[in-house]
Amino acid sequence: MKIFCIGRNYAEHARELNNEVPDEPVIFMKPETAVVRKKQPFFYPSFSSNIHYELELVLRIGKVGKHIEHRFAHRYIDSVTVGIDFTARDLQADLKSKGLPWERAKAFDGSALVGEFVPYSQFIPGDPLHFHLELNGVEVQRGNSAQMIYSFAEIIAEISTFSTLKKGDLIFTGTPSGVGPIQIGDELVGYLNDSESFRHGVK
Repeated sequence: MKIFCIGRNYAEHARELNNEVPDEPVIFMKPETAVVRKKQPFFYPSFSSNIHYELELVLRIGKVGKHIEHRFAHRYIDSVTVGIDFTARDLQADLKSKGLPWERAKAFDGSALVGEFVPYSQFIPGDPLHFHLELNGVEVQRGNSAQMIYSFAEIIAEISTFSTLKKGDLIFTGTPSGVGPIQIGDELVGYLNDSESFRHGVK
């Protein structure tokens, strides 16, 4: 399983971190060991003191594809959920200042929380997917797929130009504005179209 992630795919989020809005999808990857096991908490790593949540729509690929055209991209989406791209913001800031890759800040073990998947066929084509995150019972992020700079189809087409997509691969599609820090003892609850998708604590 490969985990692809799209950075800066919501204009407001790019601006809140003082980043330029990209003129092409920003792609990075996480290893399989990044996935938080179901019903397991997120364990705060010892190498960072500033871990941020970033709630995202997550696609699961249903079949092998290479050089996928936009008009056929929907056929490769098996299911959808919401997830969190945990980011060690202190490490990321240091790496960015040196012009280095983000992997230490983005690809550590447990850095990808994934909710319950819903078959893509259950959604009405063209309707935006809504999602939001609650931190300790307070809503901290809300967005929908219509706000994305690059659509699901554009993301799949771009990734498959460079890498073969296979069944079970995941794509984190970017986060809206509202990202922020977490602390030990917090509870994170993610929703897809107002249905609870995950509930995890921080230890």
